[in-house]
Amino acid sequence: MNQNIRIQRSIAILAVIVFAIKITAWYLTRSVAVYTDALESVVNVATGFLGLYSVWLSARPRDQNHPYGHGKVEYLSAAIEGILIIIAGLVIIAETIKKFITLQPLLELNWGILLVSSTALINGGFGWYAKHYGQKNHSIAIESGGRHLLSDTYSTLGILAGLVIIKITGIQLLDTLIAAVFALVIIYSGYTVLRKSLAGIMDEANMKLLKQLIAHINTERQADWIDLHNLRTIQYGNILHIDAHMTVPWYYNVLEAHETIGTLEHSIRKKFGNQIELFIHTDACTERSCRLCALDTCAVRQHPFGSTVEWTLENVLTNKQHKL
Repeated sequence: MNQNIRIQRSIAILAVIVFAIKITAWYLTRSVAVYTDALESVVNVATGFLGLYSVWLSARPRDQNHPYGHGKVEYLSAAIEGILIIIAGLVIIAETIKKFITLQPLLELNWGILLVSSTALINGGFGWYAKHYGQKNHSIAIESGGRHLLSDTYSTLGILAGLVIIKITGIQLLDTLIAAVFALVIIYSGYTVLRKSLAGIMDEANMKLLKQLIAHINTERQADWIDLHNLRTIQYGNILHIDAHMTVPWYYNVLEAHETIGTLEHSIRKKFGNQIELFIHTDACTERSCRLCALDTCAVRQHPFGSTVEWTLENVLTNKQHKL
């Protein structure tokens, strides 16, 4: 079974377990702060199983209807997760206002503290693992799930601290104030998840990755890689698609041009892993290319070599060949 599916399945199962613990804690304490935590776990359960479906679907091979694969579904799953988190935060604010108006005494705080503590340990440990696994394997669904579990952990720790303070001081009004604060935290967390998923859906350029890629290509640059321009990247789940135009000597035959592109492709995959699909369009050099071409074996040079153009984020994204 695909490792991504196993991780996401574990997230979904843990979400159910944690929800059961939190709803028990709320039933025993009648704390609106604990209710806040439990309501966020409802979102965890829904998004956990939604994420499981999206990870399963994204792992399916490409077909005629989806020539680039099904990886984009992970961004859609994360977007729905972000929306549900925001809705949960708004519901919590409404419940907090209601509880403030009809203040009720808290019960069984010792049991509440014990149960809530256990959920923080579960969510914190697995959330950290899921977040880093998702980042390493370029799975936005698993990374979002991990971030949500960590956000849930921070909220739980804050609520836990509030319960302890209420237990010590006896000031039960703090319960509604704590719930209100963490409702705002939850809404912000939902916004960040939604923002990142929409960036993926809209194919927003990953500038950090582009800078790393361009720096690596400059380091590995060969003499017959005369020019590079119109470079673009698109992320589909854990598959990174790279598209660019490369200028090579005009007298190269198809095999020689293919071998040149193969050298570039091998170098990129060695650095960034095998989950890369590279599409390079080759352009033939022209007379004006001579001044930036360092190929000293060229027998048809029209002008002396001047200097190479260092490729940067600014000049490789443009759709035109460079010149001196």
